[in-house]
Amino acid sequence: MKLQEVLLCSTFAVVMPIGQMLFKTAAIYQARLEGPLLWRLATNVPLLGAFAWYGATALFWFYILTRMPLSIAYSFSILGSALVPLMAGLVFKEPMTWRFAVGYLLMLSGFLVILRGTASA
Repeated sequence: MKLQEVLLCSTFAVVMPIGQMLFKTAAIYQARLEGPLLWRLATNVPLLGAFAWYGATALFWFYILTRMPLSIAYSFSILGSALVPLMAGLVFKEPMTWRFAVGYLLMLSGFLVILRGTASA
């Protein structure tokens, strides 16, 4: 893998969890809104921001896929998946157990196996 490809995919792995944080923020904000559901959805600024963020990241993902195979690029989603519970613990004070840590270490080990396999191919 080229350095540019690693940087692109690593950046994507970081921006996706940010979208998850925006959705969680929107869910918390939604509970404070009143009125009909459609009105609450339309006036939920964090939710609108999350949709915009995902739209931008979808375009970024498309750009990445014009440069490399999906099978390689998608393996970086493991990194993003590992960041979500860490960020949720830091930002929203959600509990992190040792089982999360062990599970994510196993996932990251799998990611390294995939990356090593691509480097040797």
